[in-house]
Amino acid sequence: MSKRILMVEDTEDNRQIVRDLIATTEYELIEATDGAAGVAVAAAQKPDLILMDIQLPVMDGYEATRHIKSDPALRHIPIIAVTSYALSGDEAKALAAGCDGYIAKPFSPRQLLAKVRELLA
Repeated sequence: MSKRILMVEDTEDNRQIVRDLIATTEYELIEATDGAAGVAVAAAQKPDLILMDIQLPVMDGYEATRHIKSDPALRHIPIIAVTSYALSGDEAKALAAGCDGYIAKPFSPRQLLAKVRELLA
């Protein structure tokens, strides 16, 4: 059974980039377009990994990550923060919220895929 990746991303262009990238792999992609939907989809689908944008409508990525990591049924799911909000201290803030990895946009598809494979290994 292929591993499933949940992408929580509000920008269509960014979703398309990740869709195209994941289409070249054995992984299955599911999507949510805001933080609250991301938490709901994570609870319903129990993906193997989550790609979490930080600047999201309804609930930001930090808050969504905290919700997911506070749920005993979901806490084991690795979360990679994928954000263009790459200021000094942001990586530490993402990791403090519970993210397991951090990738700044614009990212190299190879770099993103390497991180995904590392966490799904």
